[in-house]
Amino acid sequence: MARKIMKFVAFLVTGILLIAGAVVLYVKTALPDVGPPPEITLDRSPANVERGKYLANHVMACTDCHSQRDWTQYSAPVIPHSVGMGGEVFSHEIGLPGRYVASNLTPANLGSWTDGEIFRAVTSGVGEGGRALFPIMPYMSFGKLDREDILSIIAYLRSLEPIEHVTEPSRSDFPMNLIVNTIPTEPQFSTRPHPSDQVAYGEYLVTAASCIDCHTRQEGGEFVGKPFSGGFKFPLPNNTTVVSANITPHETGIGSWTADQFVARFKQYQDTGYVSPVIADGDPQTVMPWVMFSGMREEDLRAIYAYLRTLEPVESRITNFGAPSSLPRNPVVRQEGR
Repeated sequence: MARKIMKFVAFLVTGILLIAGAVVLYVKTALPDVGPPPEITLDRSPANVERGKYLANHVMACTDCHSQRDWTQYSAPVIPHSVGMGGEVFSHEIGLPGRYVASNLTPANLGSWTDGEIFRAVTSGVGEGGRALFPIMPYMSFGKLDREDILSIIAYLRSLEPIEHVTEPSRSDFPMNLIVNTIPTEPQFSTRPHPSDQVAYGEYLVTAASCIDCHTRQEGGEFVGKPFSGGFKFPLPNNTTVVSANITPHETGIGSWTADQFVARFKQYQDTGYVSPVIADGDPQTVMPWVMFSGMREEDLRAIYAYLRTLEPVESRITNFGAPSSLPRNPVVRQEGR
């Protein structure tokens, strides 16, 4: 009897191992499955490149992650002549299940990619050769945008100065190295709303900027906090940690902010006399690319504010985030004579 039981257990274990092996083989070889890269005829007109430049630098902030940032200055502005070269690392320090490195987006690297391969990577999360991308790049948000906006960004990327810079390959820890293959999904494109529909247009811009990713608490790469209520911790290079703000219309968020205050918070960094303060070890710092976002059009910022006001108010007091009454919280350093 005991021998029969042992044979049954051995048979059961073998069966389980075979099934598990088949599942792993399927995940590693058959996924991701979002289809081939599309055939694209790219419009590289000056107007289209300019639209892509605006989105990539001031709304979607692609060049924030895919460039070198100067962390010795407040808000870590992009270092000149590094636009698109990649190299910024996102890893375990912010609770991610692996080490993810922003790739080189200049023609020095993407020159061997087709426009369709770039399009698929940005909107579906599948890179060259069918490699699944971890959604630190928010392709699930980008896949909800207007197809033409994505194409304009590709046109802009094609116009960048080539920078020879080989970035470290991204890698996921186990079991994310298997799970990541199941994440890419086919895009669900939309039509960009007209700016006159301010709330819908604002929602579109918030999706494009992926505000939810930083302004929602995460653990292990998954949302665990209420949307837009802040609480995501970012350890920074100058031995400080910043916590993302609550941007819901609760009094602990932006509930008491006016539209003018909201716009001013961004636009102060666009002032011609603004110079990013030098940051010493332990000084207040931020991961928010204020200088980059300051280039957003005022009507776009007002639309974002209008949409944020429609969110569910969430009580979430972030202790290291300045109150609206004290705006601007961080000093604006102005050059003499300007």
